[in-house]
Amino acid sequence: MNIILLGPPGAGKGTQAERLVAARGMVQLSTGDMLRAARKSGTPLGARVAAVMDAGELVSDEIVSDLIGEALDMMGPEQGAIFDGYPRTAAQAESLDAILAARGRKLDHVIELEVDEDALVERITGRFTCAKCGTGYHDRFKLPKIEGTCDVCGSHEFKRRPDDNAETVRTRMAEYRAKTAPILPFYEARGIVDRVDGMADMDVVTRAIGAILDG
Repeated sequence: MNIILLGPPGAGKGTQAERLVAARGMVQLSTGDMLRAARKSGTPLGARVAAVMDAGELVSDEIVSDLIGEALDMMGPEQGAIFDGYPRTAAQAESLDAILAARGRKLDHVIELEVDEDALVERITGRFTCAKCGTGYHDRFKLPKIEGTCDVCGSHEFKRRPDDNAETVRTRMAEYRAKTAPILPFYEARGIVDRVDGMADMDVVTRAIGAILDG
């Protein structure tokens, strides 16, 4: 079972990928993580990645394809892949088909976590964490039981991510729409695109994704 998970930052894509990894033994292939790991690996491919990144250039589709191919080759035949951050263009989607086919695999599902932009802005801008233990809170949905005191460690210090602001979130949404627009018709023509309410409770989303994969 090989799938693409789509969704803007804050839609819960990372959480759902982690749950699929834990429950189904799937492997999350995040291009960002793979590029960072390759750069540190010392392999010939890693050296190519480092040279491009150090020059401040964009890593080519060819290099990304090679990274994905390497990652798939390291997986067991029974393990499914979750593609995160790739493909982003129709050309990359066609390349992914070829990479999978060369290894006797195919793409089974493209699952998009749909979100309401205004609700997502509220979800993200309200987030804050304990500065000591990292426990997450929210201005509206999950305040500490005692105001100003972490429920877990008792610390009185909290922090917010500087990019968790409305302007940045809306910019991310626009970028997401621009990047996913080219690939959705490619997969919709095959009838493998499903959409899930990304604003629902995380467990509800998990069950909906499970139903799609088991359907």
